[in-house]
Amino acid sequence: MIVPMIKVRILGPGERLGSVLRAVQDVGVLHLTAPGPVSAKATPKAPPVPLRRLGQLERAAADAETAIALLGLHGTGREAGAGSLPSLVREVRRIRRTAELLVERRHALEEERALLQRYRHLFEALESLLPARAMAPEARAYQIVLRRDQASTLPALRHAIRELVGDGFELPTRTLPSGETAMLLLVPKVGSEKVERLLRESRVQEIPVPGGYGTTLEEALPRIRDRNAALPGALERVGSELLDLGTRNRDVLFSARALFHDELARLAALPLSSTTAHTFVLEGWTPEAAEPRLGAALERGFGGQVVIERVRREEWRADEAPVVLANPRLFRPFELITRTLPIPRYGSLDPTPFVAVFFPMFFGLMLGDAGYGAAAALLALVIHRRSRPDTVWRSVAEVLGACALFAILFGLGFGELFGDLGRRWFGLRPVLLDREAALVPFLGLAIALGIVHVVVGLAAGAISGRRTEPRKAAGKGLSAIMITLIVTALLGAVRILPRGFITPAVITVLVAFPVLIVLEGIVAPVELMSHLGHILSYTRIMALGTASVMLALIANRLAGAAGGVVVGILFGLLFHLVNFALGLFSPAIHALRLHYVEFFGTFYSPGGVRYEPLAHWAPTVGQARMT
Repeated sequence: MIVPMIKVRILGPGERLGSVLRAVQDVGVLHLTAPGPVSAKATPKAPPVPLRRLGQLERAAADAETAIALLGLHGTGREAGAGSLPSLVREVRRIRRTAELLVERRHALEEERALLQRYRHLFEALESLLPARAMAPEARAYQIVLRRDQASTLPALRHAIRELVGDGFELPTRTLPSGETAMLLLVPKVGSEKVERLLRESRVQEIPVPGGYGTTLEEALPRIRDRNAALPGALERVGSELLDLGTRNRDVLFSARALFHDELARLAALPLSSTTAHTFVLEGWTPEAAEPRLGAALERGFGGQVVIERVRREEWRADEAPVVLANPRLFRPFELITRTLPIPRYGSLDPTPFVAVFFPMFFGLMLGDAGYGAAAALLALVIHRRSRPDTVWRSVAEVLGACALFAILFGLGFGELFGDLGRRWFGLRPVLLDREAALVPFLGLAIALGIVHVVVGLAAGAISGRRTEPRKAAGKGLSAIMITLIVTALLGAVRILPRGFITPAVITVLVAFPVLIVLEGIVAPVELMSHLGHILSYTRIMALGTASVMLALIANRLAGAAGGVVVGILFGLLFHLVNFALGLFSPAIHALRLHYVEFFGTFYSPGGVRYEPLAHWAPTVGQARMT
């Protein structure tokens, strides 16, 4: 349901504006809006926003967020002992800089370790080739790596070097675990320039000695080995420093972040206030039930200096009021479905209760198998146990649990447990109908549900629009009546109802038709036919339900026809698993379509204003995060 809202006006001395905003923020129920003129004698205007202070606070809040992220801190509470604002700004900046330096040092160490690990086998191979260097101490050395696809070029490379420098060179090689070939090329210094040009033209990869480890391979390899052994300890020390920094400053960062965001929220509220020479004016929306709490807080804090009054209903429009959805605990998870659409306008209807009733019913009818329903319930339980309260995943688990319950109930009514296994093993028999054979009754049930769903939507549209658009609302109500009469006449024609219902129903429809055109205009017949066409869309419930049971039956029969018992069981499990996945996806998609297109189109009125009261800041819980 949509919570009833009222508009209030707060007036008081101009110098108390900051204190009043703090008090309003403490209560956290007032959605501020720009005030209108209070009287003809006073022309209030918004006070100036201190831009320099605003910039400082935005930078300070960004520093706090950055430091918390760098230190890997998690928390949702507001810590005590915040301290003064200037000292907190300086302290948070210092913590952020220290954290950045430590993180940069850790990244540098990790990159160095990754580099050394990447070339570990290469350096080991080159070290095994160093004895060849001892035989030619005056030679120029090149560390070379041939890729796996270049290994066949090694004889050609030897031949080209021999043509340049003769036989006065050494080229020992080692094959690396990666399939690459490590080589240590030793050539006389006299011919080194020609060799370097050859290597460049051949696009052979030369591995230089890493910077900071010496100028020659003999110097670098022992230092690399020692550095590789020392890196884990260095990384552990940096990690300890980061952990210690976060532990010591956790409360400071959380309290400072909250304080900065609270201050920013009050500064953002200044343009929504107005001041005259001596007074200030605040206007906003609050839930009707919360008005006494707001008034008591202002009375307690300011006595008679600050007054709060209701703005008369005649002075504001319904579409200006923000919208708060408040549903019973049983319906609340289904707000996940309605919140994917723009928020409904104030004064219209919240579709959540309707979705909570019809969505799991449609899903259960389409899945309609007690075995698949039990599997869906188990999946919902797993998601519920691994999700946090008030998150998307928790809502998904609860919606899936309701759908699974309906699937189990309808499955027992249809006598289905993994297809016909329940009938074979436990003697289950259809109580409602046999979906395998009773296609026409199942089709009639689906169309009947479509009639009920569309008529309920039209009735809801008539109720929600009776004040704002009375003619259109009357047209929706009349359309609901005409659809009911048309269905009555059709049932009479096929002798489901007495034939005596046909004539009165047809006459009433003919009389109501011109009235409908007067109410809604020339498009009324088109919309009426559209609603009748939407009812036929509900036949997808029968189609998907029949497809599901047929696939389950095919899985059981193919499993029985398999050559061996083990092969048959595995084949049946695989086929049922695929059918179960389809049974979760397809019913959910089509049940959503029946609501978004056929049902919501009859009454849903989007375009509402989201309720955002001036309140203390709180970190947003990661909705998609699971423990």
